[in-house]
Amino acid sequence: MYDTGLMIGHFEPLHLGQMRSILDAAGQAKTLHIVITKHPSPHPDFAISLQDKARWLQMACADLPFIKLHITDEIDLPVHEHLYSQAKDVVINIENSNAKLQRLIDDLAIPSDTPLFVAQNHPLAQPTIKEQLIMDIITTPLQLEYDSYAIAHNPVAHWWAIHPQARANYTKTVAIVGGESSGKTTLVHKLANYYGATFVLEMGRIYVGTDLGGRELGLQYSDYTPIVIDHAEAIRAAKAQASAPITIVDTDFVTTQAFCEEYEGRTHPFVAACIEELRLDYTIMLDNNVPWVADGMRTLGDPDARGRFEQRLIDIFARHDIEPHLIDEPDYDARYRQALIFIDQHIYNKMT
Repeated sequence: MYDTGLMIGHFEPLHLGQMRSILDAAGQAKTLHIVITKHPSPHPDFAISLQDKARWLQMACADLPFIKLHITDEIDLPVHEHLYSQAKDVVINIENSNAKLQRLIDDLAIPSDTPLFVAQNHPLAQPTIKEQLIMDIITTPLQLEYDSYAIAHNPVAHWWAIHPQARANYTKTVAIVGGESSGKTTLVHKLANYYGATFVLEMGRIYVGTDLGGRELGLQYSDYTPIVIDHAEAIRAAKAQASAPITIVDTDFVTTQAFCEEYEGRTHPFVAACIEELRLDYTIMLDNNVPWVADGMRTLGDPDARGRFEQRLIDIFARHDIEPHLIDEPDYDARYRQALIFIDQHIYNKMT
């Protein structure tokens, strides 16, 4: 058992194989220092910061106080997994490697006899190289079922391998929007069942039921702030529990703004700020060309009102530079199948 140990990694994304390696190393050191680095070639579809990765590991290791985390902007460090050179004969600059390792020892103020943990296939673990390094090299078993390069290249295809703490950053939100009685909620439930995805219900409708007695009669300007706050929290919670690479959202902040402008005759600045700051990844807009179904809550049922509201949605989307994908099939099943095609093309098949 070592007093201290050191492991370096990109952790982008953090996956179960990496956690198993961390636990293996932690079992051999009383205190394990983990240095989180920037990824040299981050995935273009996911904006992941060092702080995101630190949060994943902090949450995963919250009850493991013997694991200490650090972050660095430096990229060229000897990471635990050797990912980017599959050649059998890898040239190691011993002097350069020792200089980097010494700098880490100094920066972290750890003992000079601290070992560096690397995977069994790492070039630094070669006997002729190990003996020339200033740090002892300890290997952890290979996690053959977890290919970090493949997982980083295609997180969607390897969703099962991503650590639960990292999944919120790798699920894409898909909002289903449209006017009243356009089939949004039914489509949300169909898509959630098809993909096994978590979903968020229309928060305005829930709010009317919980705070206004089930009718919009008492709805007023001050209600739009709690509606969007509740909606934002519901989206955050659904992403935190994401069960699939997509999270389905029934309506969005644009829809809430459209109702505010429709009923109150003015734009709500807080709702506008939420549209800008809490953007969803994709938006599917359903045309109002299916039959109106009265449910005791809906009020915009005549053709003129439905057309006006739909145009209001389009105008607000344009105002915020959002381009929704329009589905105008008048058949409910056709709408569902068009939504599947869009999601598969833009989220699932895009990664293959």
